Amino acid sequence: MAGGTGSFATFLIIGPTCFFLGILFSSFPYDYNVLWTTPPDREPYFQLLENHLRFLHASPPLISRILHIAIGTGILGFLIKLYKPSEANMLFDGASLVLYMVGITVYIANIVKGLRLVTSGTYGAQELVEGEIVASGENGEPEFINREDSLRVLAASNTILALVLIGVLILQAGQWYAQRKEQAEIAEIEKAAQEKKERGKKKQ
Repeated sequence: MAGGTGSFATFLIIGPTCFFLGILFSSFPYDYNVLWTTPPDREPYFQLLENHLRFLHASPPLISRILHIAIGTGILGFLIKLYKPSEANMLFDGASLVLYMVGITVYIANIVKGLRLVTSGTYGAQELVEGEIVASGENGEPEFINREDSLRVLAASNTILALVLIGVLILQAGQWYAQRKEQAEIAEIEKAAQEKKERGKKKQ
């Protein structure tokens, strides 16, 4: 693959990935007191998170379209890089694509469903009707995910998604480093061969 095309495709991957990390970072203040600390009274923080999620879910359709375009841009970058792939592409870009798809799965399965659940406010018994995960209790009766646990799952999903996206960036950086190292070694071999050739000419 030509260096220019590869660089452009890498930009198409890194750009949306950093964009999503920025969105997740903006949500971290809301998630922090719900998931990572134990303040004396968590109720105000649960309420803040709920209001934030409801506001996000009620945002104009243009916002979700921009988000989905960004997701598609990342996938396009992977398709360009994996077209006639080299061994390095298969290793780094293949693993990056797997992580990227895991991130999309977390987004659809946890975050989108969670936003709908918070907006409707139908915690508890309604979750079974909506097809949410239900655990079995000691007496064989279902135990429904309550409001607090649902919000914690959403906060944890943001953290998982952030870690997955950081993994994509690390793999892309690893690929750049490996390619740069390979080019430096090739240049060193070519330089040594050229010097050997010049020494041979001088002896003649």
